[in-house]
Amino acid sequence: MGRKKQVDLGQDKNVIDAFERAVRGGDEPEIYVLRLYVTGTTPNSRRAIENVRKICEEHLQGRYELEIFDIYQQPDLAREVQIVAAPTLIKKLPLPLRKFIGDMSRTEKILLGLDVKPKE
Repeated sequence: MGRKKQVDLGQDKNVIDAFERAVRGGDEPEIYVLRLYVTGTTPNSRRAIENVRKICEEHLQGRYELEIFDIYQQPDLAREVQIVAAPTLIKKLPLPLRKFIGDMSRTEKILLGLDVKPKE
C-alpha cells in the first residue's frame, strides 16, 4: 500500500544544528540567561550569590546574563516560577530549563547542569 521512507537521522541532526546556529546568529557562543532567587541577606543567600558570580565569571565570561531576585521583597516571583526552596538558580537559556537548589558551592555539578565544560 504505502512506501516506507528511510530517514537519515545524521543528516537531520546536521540540519537541526545549522538551524540552531542560525537562530543564535551563526557560530557566536550561546548566551546563558540565569535567574538566582534568594531570601534576603542571609549567609546562605550571600554564599549562593558569590558562588554563582564566580562560576559565571570563570566559565561563562562575556556570555551570560544573571539576575538576582530577593523573594522576601518580591514574593509573587516565587509563586510565579514555582520556587519551593531558596537559594534557587534557574537556567532559562539555552534550553532545556534547569533548576539548582542550595548554596551553589558544588561547581562541578552546576557546570554539568549548565552543560558547560569546566576549564582545564
